[in-house]
Amino acid sequence: MWIALVVCLVLLTINVVVGVYVERKLSAFMQDRLGPMEVGKWGLLQVFADLLKLFQKEDIVPASAQKQLFLFAPWIIFLAVFGSFSVIPLSSGSFLQGSQTEMGVMLLMGIVSLDSLGILLAGWTSNNKYSLLGAIRSAAQLVSYEIPMGLSILCVVLISSSLNLQEIALQQGIFSQQTNFLFGLSFLQWDVTHVGGILTWNVVRVPFFFFLFILFFITSLAEANRAPFDIPEAESELVGGFHTEYAGMRWALLFLSEYGMMLLVSVLGVILFWGAWYSPFPNIGSLRLADWTNGTPGTIWATVLGFVWIMLKTYVLIAIQMWVRWTLPRLRVDQLMYLCWKVLTPAALVFVAISSIWSMFM
Repeated sequence: MWIALVVCLVLLTINVVVGVYVERKLSAFMQDRLGPMEVGKWGLLQVFADLLKLFQKEDIVPASAQKQLFLFAPWIIFLAVFGSFSVIPLSSGSFLQGSQTEMGVMLLMGIVSLDSLGILLAGWTSNNKYSLLGAIRSAAQLVSYEIPMGLSILCVVLISSSLNLQEIALQQGIFSQQTNFLFGLSFLQWDVTHVGGILTWNVVRVPFFFFLFILFFITSLAEANRAPFDIPEAESELVGGFHTEYAGMRWALLFLSEYGMMLLVSVLGVILFWGAWYSPFPNIGSLRLADWTNGTPGTIWATVLGFVWIMLKTYVLIAIQMWVRWTLPRLRVDQLMYLCWKVLTPAALVFVAISSIWSMFM
């Protein structure tokens, strides 16, 4: 357990360092600029220079703020994100499997929802109108978008017949001719016993899951406060939103939490839809690509390979999140609510109905 906690904490820290640098470079590429170039080769040390600057900044608390709650709010946000990784399996190895609770999905949604409590507390205790407005926007956004996100996860639960994320991941590792068929159709049955690879991933086994994943991805942007859903932080309107009054390492903690949430929703999307820690290469006759690229189950090598595969897929999704940020403009509040309640939620309910029928007959 302690090894898993240390791995998650190190992963969150490294994710911020890598994510900030990649986002700067990616945005610069999209805008035909160079990005960080002065500090270190290709600007690689710029992030560390920023961290050093944040360590030296004074931790200022506004005179009219409710000090104890103001100081505690960033920790609630961080612990909500960090605690969610306790149920996230990062590989098939024993120390990276996460919690084995059968209610892992429900526990994850419950822990993540505490994030909105921390944001509300940060905005309210700052005694700043911009922070308060950002917190109110955040409450409306996070509570609303948790509904279509929860419904999209429910679809996967219905098809997998499990709330255990470990079990959902394992189901995407083997394509057995006795129990599974391509797209759920018996006439597309394969002659080999174990195919594996991309053919076993949920987005291929269940064809409408690709569209469901798009819905999940949109809601994940809102849950992570990423553009075009960064209304709680809208700097052009609210200075910085709920974290306007924070400085130094407490501001850095909020920043760490945002990038941690990006990592969390991306890992969750990979586990639910994109084959978790399994490689995309299938077994083709005597050419055992899936077996070679996944390693022998239960070995250290399989654990390492699984961790590499799930991280590669995760960072593809994170790169898409960054791409969207520098492509689409920020939504208005009314557009945000319209999209959630009149587009995504009805669509998610339709997917739940389809998933229920699919799970009964396939």
